[in-house]
Amino acid sequence: MKPKQTIVHLPVYQPGKPIEEVKRELGLTEVIKLASNENPFGSSPNVKAALEAEIANISLYPDGGAVQLSEAVAQSLGVATNQLIFGAGSDEVILMLARAFLVQGDETVMASHTFPQYKHNCEIEGAVSIEVPLIDGTHDLDGMLAAITDKTKIVWICNPNNPTGTMNTDAEIKAFLAKVPAHVLVVLDEAYCEYNTTGQFPNSIELIGQYRNVIALRTFSKIYGLASLRVGYGIGHPDVIRSINQVREPFNTSRFAQAAALAAVKDQDFITSCREANTAGLQYLNEQFAQLDLHAFPAHGNFIMVNVGRPAADVFNGLLRRGIIIRGGHMLGFPTSIRVTIGSREQNEKFIAALKEVLAEVAVQA
Repeated sequence: MKPKQTIVHLPVYQPGKPIEEVKRELGLTEVIKLASNENPFGSSPNVKAALEAEIANISLYPDGGAVQLSEAVAQSLGVATNQLIFGAGSDEVILMLARAFLVQGDETVMASHTFPQYKHNCEIEGAVSIEVPLIDGTHDLDGMLAAITDKTKIVWICNPNNPTGTMNTDAEIKAFLAKVPAHVLVVLDEAYCEYNTTGQFPNSIELIGQYRNVIALRTFSKIYGLASLRVGYGIGHPDVIRSINQVREPFNTSRFAQAAALAAVKDQDFITSCREANTAGLQYLNEQFAQLDLHAFPAHGNFIMVNVGRPAADVFNGLLRRGIIIRGGHMLGFPTSIRVTIGSREQNEKFIAALKEVLAEVAVQA
């Protein structure tokens, strides 16, 4: 059996190494994972109770329309329920967007170094991916605008950008959208938006009210701490959401995911505490990097990319031997950088201690 020709060249997504595998491979008893931008503080205490209550319904299909969750999220955001669509993580919403709007020969525009699932899903549909180089780790919106043609169907903006952590401001996004042709759908992937504290982050809800061709993606995997349950969502004009719904698989989010997300979205005090701890963690790491004379991109999510001036694979392996899992930039297009999730204070301190040891033993890149 031969697979479709649009997928034969595609790489398989490589997630961060799991804790259990590292313990087994290296004989370690303590491993800290700072590789996948998970919440080191877990999830709201209310989530556990919601999951325990849901066990009684384990034999029943979930609500295909996620009605209760839709109502809660809509109320939280100030939008209508018909402006929301849920998926098994925002990854699935990306997949559905590509399935709903792209056909063979269409073009789609994205940054050169960004979340790889945009390109992956677009090329499955036979679309041509136009990749615009970043400028200082940030989306070049003018360059992306210039790349739009009559064939362009979707533009992807990851904000804050993964893997660099950089941000395009509200003013920049507004100026960009004012020039984008109406036939082009602009996807604002805001998986890390809840961590932002700048006061300059785009108000995507307001933008969606102004532009029918804008959709924002968000997730419960990051600050809400529900990564294992796979639930994310899109917010857009009802017509756009209706089109995506037409390709959505039935029962695509589980009862447990919906119950957990419902409990999580109602506990905004937990979200506030996580945001504050993340801000403190970012400040600590930036201070430490400055003392080590290492340059990091401005970080606006719950991770930071820092240039260690050495082969990223060597630094990754050196940290791994010390029980610290990060993401090596050699896998992300940044051969002398590493991406590290902001952990708890204790985790951050252990990471810095291990990093100092590794930097002392790995030669600077010539």
